Amino acid sequence: MIAIFAILIFVVYLCFLFPMEEKVKEKEERSPKYTAQMRKLWQVAQTSMKERKPFRAEKALLTILKFDEKNAAAYNRLGILYAKDQKYDEAVECFEIAQSLDNNPASIHNAGLIYLETGEYEKAEMAFLQAIQLEGDVATRYMALAKAEEKMGNMKKAVEALENAYELDPNVATLRQILAIYETTGDTEAATAVTARIEEQIVKDNEAKKKRASKLASEAKKKLTPIRRTVAKPVTKAPTKAPVRKSLGVKRKRI
Repeated sequence: MIAIFAILIFVVYLCFLFPMEEKVKEKEERSPKYTAQMRKLWQVAQTSMKERKPFRAEKALLTILKFDEKNAAAYNRLGILYAKDQKYDEAVECFEIAQSLDNNPASIHNAGLIYLETGEYEKAEMAFLQAIQLEGDVATRYMALAKAEEKMGNMKKAVEALENAYELDPNVATLRQILAIYETTGDTEAATAVTARIEEQIVKDNEAKKKRASKLASEAKKKLTPIRRTVAKPVTKAPTKAPVRKSLGVKRKRI
């Protein structure tokens, strides 16, 4: 009976008291002091990455993860850091953990870039397609997918991906990539059509530049135009008449 009673107490503790203790502990960890320390660590990590100090940045990010093991953003930044240092295995692991914690298309896309760099093109293709499924309105996702498809020899799929990228962000660079694929495959008819599109896009870009320049010049002119101020005219007062002395009716005595 005593053993059964002890087991019941332990079960009650696990079901009710233990979660309460965890919540209290988590609340204590999220104190203002904790928040300030985490903010400081983030600043150190970001500054170190900008100043190209990878060891300092890595230390700051690992310290963040020591206190917050489910920080997807920290894993993502750490993966970027490892990727720059060509530590591809560690980078992919960080991106995969970040994606498991937070289904973020950026983490999946970053993992795809690592697969692309290491020659694992099929994995790269799957990663980019997954990222596009989560966030399909970003041109760079399709640009990366096109690269993977091109590496695997899927030229038609590469062109389709580039056309999707161009639709989201029309620019000459994307059209030139499409042209390069058609030139590689020997499709002269398609290459001629894309060349005409490039010329049209250049004209559009030049017109857009002229409009922006004209707008900027107009705004600058408005800022330089002096503001006319109306000066109030001085109010002229009417001349005051000398006060009229009233006679009090008192006659002066002659001496």
